Amino acid sequence: MAKATYKDAGVDLDVYAESMSRLPRLVKRTFSPRVMQLDGGFAGLFKLDFDNALFARKYEDPVLISCTDGVGTKIKLAIDSGKHDTVGIDLVAMCVNDAICCGAEPLFFLDYIAMGKDDPELLEQLVTGITNGCVDSDCALIGGETAIMPDLYKIGDYDMAGFCVGVADRKHLIDGKAIAEGDVVLGLSSSGVHSNGFSLVRKVVFDIAGLSLDDHIESLGATVGETLLTPTKIYVQPVRNVLSHYKIKNVVHGIAHITGGGLQENLERILPKNVDVEIKKGSWPELPVFPWIQQLGEIEDEEMARVFNMGIGLVVIVSSYYAASVQKMLTEGGCDVFELGKVTSGSGKVELR
Repeated sequence: MAKATYKDAGVDLDVYAESMSRLPRLVKRTFSPRVMQLDGGFAGLFKLDFDNALFARKYEDPVLISCTDGVGTKIKLAIDSGKHDTVGIDLVAMCVNDAICCGAEPLFFLDYIAMGKDDPELLEQLVTGITNGCVDSDCALIGGETAIMPDLYKIGDYDMAGFCVGVADRKHLIDGKAIAEGDVVLGLSSSGVHSNGFSLVRKVVFDIAGLSLDDHIESLGATVGETLLTPTKIYVQPVRNVLSHYKIKNVVHGIAHITGGGLQENLERILPKNVDVEIKKGSWPELPVFPWIQQLGEIEDEEMARVFNMGIGLVVIVSSYYAASVQKMLTEGGCDVFELGKVTSGSGKVELR
């Protein structure tokens, strides 16, 4: 009678070891001096430097902020296209963009990757994207897990989840409570669809319109795959620059990451019950990917606005006195910034007019 092995069950430990051997050089490029290396350890270590005078001045009463997210069915496009080095950026972006909504400095990141079969080259591409996102957001990748589960995932399939931990001083936490009548609403442009609404995108583009990833779309100036796999924009550095510049003054009153639910639902999450936000329609340019999707699927305007970011990936609500200065700083940080509207008295609602 033949003796069963792990390899017979679909997990080759030798190939797994090769996969793991490719990661240290990628991971170390994200390290900051606060990362404490523990080669071969069972956890990642990150020093908060409470005894360091510089850290103590920076955070008098530090609060840890944590976020977790995934990439959703955008991963299916990466699998179908064979391009796997950008969805890791999406993974980091979806977490760190949430963290900065509280005013956090992202500190470190962890990833979880589940696969149907060990594939060193695939894993290397995925982690390359993750480390690119970490470098862009000044966040150290200090650990992760790769799970091989042939009974749950088909060969070539995979999924990812990410976990970010950041820090902010308690007195500088941004929770929307400071939003007041007269504040200015600034919108930072998205890079495209980002990582929400892809179940609808895939249904419209592939099932209804019958397009393929390699089809070139003249109105987009790119192929379907190039357009839809454009990574989620990471807003950490430009926003952190603003927050660092205005350490004393209470300038930024609220930040919202525009994901599923669109402008209206995500902004309403942070509004006090005594104010409204009035968004002026047409106050920002329309990215061509959205009318293209809408036309292909004959999607109602209301549905588009609820499912997609519609060209605005992050909203920053600021004191009117500093609005021009903040907009200038964000623009210099590489963001296209638009004044979307104003905060008025109300009951915690967002209206597009």
